[in-house]
Amino acid sequence: MTNSTEAQKPQNTKKNKKKGATLDTFYGAKIQNTEQIEENIQENSPKSSKGNRNSPQTHEEFESEMTKKMEALWEEKWEIMQKKFMHLQNQFDQTVKENQALKQELIKQSQNTKKLEENIKYLTDKVIDLENRGRRENLRIIGLPEKPEINTKLDMVIQDIIKENCPEILEQGGNTATDRAQRTPSTLNPQKTTPRNVIAKFQSYQTKEKILQEARKRQFRYKGIPIRVTQDLASSTLNDRKAWNMIFRKARELGLQPRISYPAKLTIYFQGKVWAFNKIEDFQLFAKKRPELCGKFDTENQRARNT
Repeated sequence: MTNSTEAQKPQNTKKNKKKGATLDTFYGAKIQNTEQIEENIQENSPKSSKGNRNSPQTHEEFESEMTKKMEALWEEKWEIMQKKFMHLQNQFDQTVKENQALKQELIKQSQNTKKLEENIKYLTDKVIDLENRGRRENLRIIGLPEKPEINTKLDMVIQDIIKENCPEILEQGGNTATDRAQRTPSTLNPQKTTPRNVIAKFQSYQTKEKILQEARKRQFRYKGIPIRVTQDLASSTLNDRKAWNMIFRKARELGLQPRISYPAKLTIYFQGKVWAFNKIEDFQLFAKKRPELCGKFDTENQRARNT
């Protein structure tokens, strides 16, 4: 046996470890995982032996150097991530500012739209009012039979209606002459069974008003045939007045003395006072607060019963 034995060299075997997935940073910068770095350290570390004291680099020095390299690598990647994050932050801040500007612009546009709608309503109401004032000398006759002998001499028929229903106007010397009288619409629709209305324009506004007042007091007739005489108004105003029909009939049944005044206002006499309403909603709210009227003007229930 020999006194000195040859030092056995450690076998440099790689560990059979499965490499882990790479770590992705924000924009694809890849950093090796710790297992791979450890393997690189073991492969590149100096091999120490018992008799080799003059090794050019110790194991501790090698680990220190690798640690510094790893720290430098991480600092570099960290700076990249910070720059990317700041870029995203700036983009986010810019988007927020743009959204705020758009929100303010939307508010302004909404306000402008509201003003335009108010102006349109104002102008529409003015046009309707002007049209109604242009019809102030007119009367509308409803239910006059559709016959050739009537249609060809409407002016004379209107004088006959005045003589039959309010002769006192003639006795007082009122001017009952008309500028014109015509059917509306001008073309007869054969599918309709009801006669067209007659529009008569009087020369005297005062005479027209007297006839209208008498027509509100009693049922007018032409040769015994019931007819209606009303104020001639714009179609939109007539539609607004028609919306009161169900409430008007019920108010008359209850003895509330309803009237429709210009342009489409309902007035009633209740508890010794005259009440006026421009909107159906206002009247319904008024009726709900009065026990004597509550539940009697439910237009939805009335429509359901009628259907």
